Amino acid sequence: MTDIVIPDSILHALGLADASWRPILEAGLQAVARANPGYLPALAQDDYLPTESRLFAAFAQPLDQVRYVLVGEGPYPRAASATGVCFMDGAVGDLWSETGLSKPVNRATSLRNFMKMLLVASGQLQPDATSGTALAPIAQAARADGSIQTLAQLQANLMHHGFLLLNAALVFRKHVKPAIDARAWLPFLQTVLAALGRQAQVPTLVLWGKIAEELQKLPETTAFPQAVAEHPYNLSFIGHAGMQALFGPMALLRAR
Repeated sequence: MTDIVIPDSILHALGLADASWRPILEAGLQAVARANPGYLPALAQDDYLPTESRLFAAFAQPLDQVRYVLVGEGPYPRAASATGVCFMDGAVGDLWSETGLSKPVNRATSLRNFMKMLLVASGQLQPDATSGTALAPIAQAARADGSIQTLAQLQANLMHHGFLLLNAALVFRKHVKPAIDARAWLPFLQTVLAALGRQAQVPTLVLWGKIAEELQKLPETTAFPQAVAEHPYNLSFIGHAGMQALFGPMALLRAR
């Protein structure tokens, strides 16, 4: 059998992952290559997001610290926004403005609805009143009290709670449907989930949207506690009781 060769640019991207993940991620890439030998070489020659070798940036969370595996759809379709970390929009700095959420947050639909869900869960917003008018006094208070101020702080809080923030499709390409890329990465995610399932504390699997829900068909996911919701680009996500129950007690908008 011919040895499987992973393109150098893909292997180089492993540098952003914690060392505890490296053998697992390499095995995952081998699984992708066995299932679809032409996929990774073609990807390496293509234009895709995220850029700057951030393909595996989510795996900066050490393996033994993972308590939740949050799986979204795919990277934001903008170079400045796609960070390799699920729904963390790299174009966002400040979370708040004088009148509510900041303009970059409002542009990042999934992040915007996630923050509104957190505010509903904490009792600061009513599910039927999440507009700018309702947000203004909350934002003004947040800028003056002990609330987090930046997206980096929100990501740090999620990491502190043990989140591995993944996408079902690790890449976004303008000319390829996300579901197609997600299908190609399925053997990789299967390898990752198998490794997590062998941990002493099996993490909770949090699935957002139809593409992420495809992971439920994998035998590896049967061992995981699961929480499932529509993708947060849907407005209905704001009122999702299950997500409020999961994230509310974490107080993610409070500074640590």
